[in-house]
Amino acid sequence: MLKIRLQRYGRKKYPSYKIIVIDSRKRSKGKPIEEIGFYNPIQEITTLNIPKVKYYISLGAQPSEIVQSIWKKVQIK
Repeated sequence: MLKIRLQRYGRKKYPSYKIIVIDSRKRSKGKPIEEIGFYNPIQEITTLNIPKVKYYISLGAQPSEIVQSIWKKVQIK
């Protein structure tokens, strides 16, 4: 099953996240299938590849709760 979730990177106390598509059975730091966006909560920057998001949702990918709340801010769905 595919999941759309965040993958943390960045330095200590200054997080940045990649929005990735990954198999749900893999560990969080594992190699993703594809990176479809970026989220920086400190500077409030969000970028998304909307056609890719819709493509993976059509394949049955399930977004995490945090990713869904980010999408509401960007007004997807």
